Amino acid sequence: MSETNGNGGPARSPRQGLGGRRLGSDSPLFGGKDIPPPVVTRDAPAHEPPAWDPREDDYASPEKAAEEMLAAATELENLLPAAEPDRSLDDWGRSETVVSLMEPILNFYYRYWFRVEVSGIENVPDTGGALLVSNHSGALPPDAPMIMQAIRNEHASPRPLYMLGEHWFKGYPGVSMLINKMGVVAAHRENAQRLLHDEKRLAIVFPEGQKGSRKLYWQRYKLRRFGRGGFVRTAMRAGVPIVPIAVVGAEEAMPIFAHMPLMQKLTGLIYFPLTPSFPTFGLAAPAMYLPSKFKIHFMEPVDLSEYPPETARDPATVQLISEEIRARIQGELDLILEDRESVWTG
Repeated sequence: MSETNGNGGPARSPRQGLGGRRLGSDSPLFGGKDIPPPVVTRDAPAHEPPAWDPREDDYASPEKAAEEMLAAATELENLLPAAEPDRSLDDWGRSETVVSLMEPILNFYYRYWFRVEVSGIENVPDTGGALLVSNHSGALPPDAPMIMQAIRNEHASPRPLYMLGEHWFKGYPGVSMLINKMGVVAAHRENAQRLLHDEKRLAIVFPEGQKGSRKLYWQRYKLRRFGRGGFVRTAMRAGVPIVPIAVVGAEEAMPIFAHMPLMQKLTGLIYFPLTPSFPTFGLAAPAMYLPSKFKIHFMEPVDLSEYPPETARDPATVQLISEEIRARIQGELDLILEDRESVWTG
């Protein structure tokens, strides 16, 4: 009769394992040798990865993926047309193509509308860096483009002119892109140093800033304070001369009769002026200048080579030079206005 266990099944022999197999004398349970555990190294994978089948996924192969991505990028590049084919675009974003496209319009205002009269153009250096400093006026100041055209049309060696402008212009889509392509650069110390010292270019700055362009008509040709003399520090650090400029005619081209603070807040503009054409003619107002006679006088350069670069850290000297340049421009404006017989004919 066979033995049974407590559950009614057949009893298991003392030498019988869990799987029903008989344990031999070499089993560790009966004093046999221990079976060493399997040796697993970190370098050896626990299991071999499945072999790659090229028919399953074309992009699983690195070489195939690189070729496909390069072909896709080339095809996409060919589909995107160049904004300016054969353009001449410098590191500052100034485009000679855009300047050439705008030149007929600017020349119309320069030659026929404002009939610009230029003197002292020989004071603008032919080579090397120089910082031009001018008075600023008009609701939408036309002085900067007219000075640029004067150098392009009258100078013996025409050179690109860059304007160091305030940062607010970046907040106006479309306008910021256009004026940047015309040569407006954000007024920053590093930008000015690179333009004037490293690249030996011409740059212009209007120290009056918004205080000059938002003057009312009865305040015309009365220069505002030239800030803290930052343009003098810029010229000293760069080791370039300062060329003062006096411009007459811009105050009458788009005079400001009053300001409308409420509309300024509602529109987000830097100021909301009341002029002969704005806001009556809306967006067409910027092109509706009055035909005043322009006179631009380039004065003799101010040589700062006698001052060492560390003088730029002396606020008293910097402010003194700034006030002297301001006084020179104001004096020249007074002389031109004294000789002027008419706003429209000069």
